[in-house]
Amino acid sequence: MDTKAFKRALQHSENYHRRGFGHQEEVATQLHSEYQSSLIQEIRDRDYSLTRGDVTIRLAEAFGFCWGVERAVAMAYETRKHFPSEQIWITNEIIHNPSVNQRLREMQVGFITVEAGQKDFSVVGSGDVVILPAFGASVQEMQVLNDKGCKIVDTTCPWVSKVWNTVEKHKKIDCTSIIHGKYKHEETVATSSFAGKYLIVLNLQEAEYVADYILRGGNRDEFIAKFSKACSPGFDPDTDLEKVGIANQTTMLKGETEQIGKLFEHTMIKKYSPTELDRHFQSFNTICDATQERQDAMLELVEEKLDFMVVIGGFNSSNTSHLQEIAVERKLPSYHIDSVERILSASCIEHCQLNGNIEISEKWLPDGKIVVGITSGASTPDKVVEDIIKKIFELKQLAAVV
Repeated sequence: MDTKAFKRALQHSENYHRRGFGHQEEVATQLHSEYQSSLIQEIRDRDYSLTRGDVTIRLAEAFGFCWGVERAVAMAYETRKHFPSEQIWITNEIIHNPSVNQRLREMQVGFITVEAGQKDFSVVGSGDVVILPAFGASVQEMQVLNDKGCKIVDTTCPWVSKVWNTVEKHKKIDCTSIIHGKYKHEETVATSSFAGKYLIVLNLQEAEYVADYILRGGNRDEFIAKFSKACSPGFDPDTDLEKVGIANQTTMLKGETEQIGKLFEHTMIKKYSPTELDRHFQSFNTICDATQERQDAMLELVEEKLDFMVVIGGFNSSNTSHLQEIAVERKLPSYHIDSVERILSASCIEHCQLNGNIEISEKWLPDGKIVVGITSGASTPDKVVEDIIKKIFELKQLAAVV
């Protein structure tokens, strides 16, 4: 399938929409009332710090909704207003935030169900409106929806589209795309669907395994077994790693993506010589600005004297989990929560660990004066952050009374 030609044809179809429908001002007012916070603005205005009683909140200087997420949510709201009576579906969560997705359900937006690992598009009828989420949809899903005669509203973040353009460039010169990402993540599934030959590496350790194979060879069967779910059909490490290009899931750790890029650049220099590098290695900057800004702000915040961190965002949010990872690496007590309901009491909090397990920790809120670091992922509304900060203030105030 010529994915580039298909996407170009789709974008010229009268059923395809990538811009708003003229309801921007009305939707902006609605989004502000539902998701913005006067308390968070007050903390910003106070140099990202606020003290009440025994609690000092230190807010990261970049956090919360990014432009791409805000755009996607606004387009979903506009879609509902523009098509007030039509059946509207979304191929996945619009963003990785439970409160935002629940709000869309309340607006009668249907979510495509997954059966045995496959999305069930049989419920979608001709003329239905289908929203593609911020992290995109696979080219195969777009083709199914196009063939059904659906009206497609594409909210894919431009940074994700930029990665798709990169793997298209790799494909054009018969270059294997090495994608730094999680092979099950919706964005990486979408990106790989636009690639030709591809291999997905989760981290630097997996990248080093691949680089070693390029330089020294190894057990082919072991390699194929290791990446069986993370490579293109028929992938052969003995022939498909002669020319490689770097791409990434936009929400991965910036530093690790850069390390992986440098690793493969140096590997190809060793293998083929510096003069032959351009024939065997391609690299374009596909690191999302918003992801980078939030990670940089977190790196600055954890250098301060904090008693603990609260990292706020969906448990399936990759960019949020990487913010949590920064705190864990520095052995700073931290709690990844997705809503204020996870704070069960002054003595118990329910939170997500890096391995995805949900656990309850006791004695999480220290006695006396405390300094709490707060950040949130790119899919988290300020209102959710406000609710959690208010809860911490409230619990500490009650503890002081007792």
